[in-house]
Amino acid sequence: MPGLSARSLAGVWHPCTQMGLLDDTPLLALARGEGAWLFDTEGRRYLDAISSWWVNLFGHANPRINAAVVDQLGRLEHALLAGCTHAPAVELAERLSALTGGELGHAFFASDGASAIEIALKMSAHWWRNRGLPERNEFVHVTGGYHGETLGALAVTDVPLFRQAYGPLLRSSHRVSSPDARQAAAGETAAQVAARAAADIARLFGERGTQIAALIIEPLVQCAGGMAMHDASYLTEVRRLCTLHGVHLIADEIAVGFGRTGTFLACEQAGIWPDFLCLSKGLSGGYLPLSVVLSREAIYQGFLDTRIERGFLHSHSFTGNPLACRAALASLDIFDEDQVLDTNRVRAAAMANALAPLQTDPCVSHLRQRGMIAAFDVTIDDPALRASFSRRMHMAAREHEILLRPIGTTVYLMPPYVLEPDQIRWLVGQTMAALDQTLAAPPLASPKASGLTQPSLHQIP
Repeated sequence: MPGLSARSLAGVWHPCTQMGLLDDTPLLALARGEGAWLFDTEGRRYLDAISSWWVNLFGHANPRINAAVVDQLGRLEHALLAGCTHAPAVELAERLSALTGGELGHAFFASDGASAIEIALKMSAHWWRNRGLPERNEFVHVTGGYHGETLGALAVTDVPLFRQAYGPLLRSSHRVSSPDARQAAAGETAAQVAARAAADIARLFGERGTQIAALIIEPLVQCAGGMAMHDASYLTEVRRLCTLHGVHLIADEIAVGFGRTGTFLACEQAGIWPDFLCLSKGLSGGYLPLSVVLSREAIYQGFLDTRIERGFLHSHSFTGNPLACRAALASLDIFDEDQVLDTNRVRAAAMANALAPLQTDPCVSHLRQRGMIAAFDVTIDDPALRASFSRRMHMAAREHEILLRPIGTTVYLMPPYVLEPDQIRWLVGQTMAALDQTLAAPPLASPKASGLTQPSLHQIP
């Protein structure tokens, strides 16, 4: 970034970034965005292949979302939602409920994904308390799951790096097996892996069901866990088990909602609905911080009372921000007007065809795809190369005009829904070229000399 010293760059402490490694992985100084492209301060372009942490659905500076936000700016930019209401929040709540066929509603808005998870966890435990069962306050999470980095959300997150650093601060929770299809033994199907994982839940519910408030899962794809994909039958069986044992099911669709998996919501592919549905990221089209928890009618009714302490005790200053809600409504309009899910099937097919040659690459394993999410794992024998792969691949991708952020040795593509098939083929070609360059180049200098240890924070999504 011209004119800025290393000291001045450190004025911003960047998330999931080891600031001591900026010499190896310099910051990308962005000036503007347009469609699928980001442009740096020197005019170079980068295709945003990861939708800027999975939030951007319809490209940067989308004219229709821009217009909606500008219109709202002239009406109401923000007002508290405690004791007040406004049309954008009401309309958004109604439209989101309609997308679940009315099974879920009563939208509780917040500002980010982790906040939505906190709300769902607290709401579940408080609901049981209101029912006279305060002992039902335990939670269950899936191995390799990720739900956020606030303390409540981190307690049901299974990322070793985080748990090593913050474990003493976290409330304990139960961990069950992942349905990750990559765990299949020889001759075993993804559905059989899912059945094994569900059996682990059945065992736990049999032992602790009367103490458990809720189970939290990421439907179809555990994104931060290395894009671990599972069979939809897992969701069907998990729903059955939760119903049988009276355990709440929390579906974290923060990353996989809004068409990422091929259907608007991932749960649709199993024909089930959870008790709590958490949404964020693509909710506002990637424009403004916004999240929401949708719940079943029985949950909402469990808090209706004249006593304050039986009401849900949670708030955010920017809950239901009108600008963010208008951006979300404009995003939903685009889904309706442009038949996005149908067009995404064409895009997904183009991505699958372009990635097919990797099936025979000896360095690549577990090539997989679910809708507009594609991923593969890279096999690297050398420990030093493996430890630095994510940073090296990120930098090589930048040289090939794409923005990637591998998760360890997993490379994934999750682009916005604006690419034409020829652009998708170009993106995959550039990704392959960046991979070849990464594997052929010598490893970056080890950070151990500066006292830093692997794994790098850059390996976190």
